[in-house]
Amino acid sequence: MNRIVEKFSALKQSGKKGFVVYIGAGDPNLDATRQLALAFDRAGVDVLELGVPFSDPLADGLVNQLAAQRGLESGTTPPKVLETVAAIRRESQVPIVLYVYFNILHRRGLKEFIADCARAGVDGLLVLDLPPEESDNYEVLMRAAGLCQIYLVAPTTPDDRIALIVRRAAGFIYYVSREGVTGMQAKISDTIATMTAKIRMHTALPIAVGFGISNPEQARLVARDAEAIVVGSAIVNQIAEHGKSPELVQRVGDFVKSLSVAVKSI
Repeated sequence: MNRIVEKFSALKQSGKKGFVVYIGAGDPNLDATRQLALAFDRAGVDVLELGVPFSDPLADGLVNQLAAQRGLESGTTPPKVLETVAAIRRESQVPIVLYVYFNILHRRGLKEFIADCARAGVDGLLVLDLPPEESDNYEVLMRAAGLCQIYLVAPTTPDDRIALIVRRAAGFIYYVSREGVTGMQAKISDTIATMTAKIRMHTALPIAVGFGISNPEQARLVARDAEAIVVGSAIVNQIAEHGKSPELVQRVGDFVKSLSVAVKSI
C-alpha cells in the first residue's frame, strides 16, 4: 500500500492528527534537505512535501520563491531531488510528496517522470498548475505507478468543482485556507471549519489544511477541524535564517518538533 494511505489510516486508527511539512529541496543544499527530512521524521512529521525548485513558482509567496531560488543556485535539479529521495529512503519511510510545476514533468516526459518518482521512493505528486480537467493521462499513469495525485481546494472553489476535484484525488485533499499565494499569516482563516465540512460532504479522504500556519497555537487551532495541517513558509523561513549555521538541522528540527507536539496534543 502507498505510504501516504498507510500513514493516514494509522493516524485515523490511533485518533491522531497528521502533520505535513513543506520545505524547498536543495535549500540550502541537498545534503541539508536529506538531514532535515530525517530530523523531521524523528520529530513526528507524518508527510514531507519537497518543493522541486522552479524558475517561475506562481503559486508561491516570497518566502518560498526565495527558497526555490536558493535551491536553483545550489545546483538542484529534478534528477538530483530524486537521488536525495532515494538517499532518504535508505534511512526513513516517511511519506514524501513532490510539490512541483507541470513544466518539469513535461520536460522529462510524463510517463518517464512518474516512473522515476516511483523508483526513487516518492509517494505522491502535487502538481500546482495541472487542473483535474486536464489530467486524465496523468491520473492513469499515477495509479499504475502506485502514487497519489494530491489536488488543491481553495476557499473560492464552488461546490460542483469541489465534487469533481475530490473524486479524482488520492491520498488526501490539500485545502488552501486562504486566497492567494503561500506565506505566513498573523491570523488563521475563520472559514476553515465551514469549508472542511463542505469538502467532507463529497469525500472520505483526509483533509490537510495549509497556507499561513506559523506557530504551535495556530497549528493546534487548525488541527481541530482537519485530519492534518500543513506548515511550509514558517519552516522555510527558519531554514533561510539558519541556512549557513552548523546548527541548521538542530534549530529547524526543534521548531518543527514544537509544531508536531502541538498537533499531536489534539
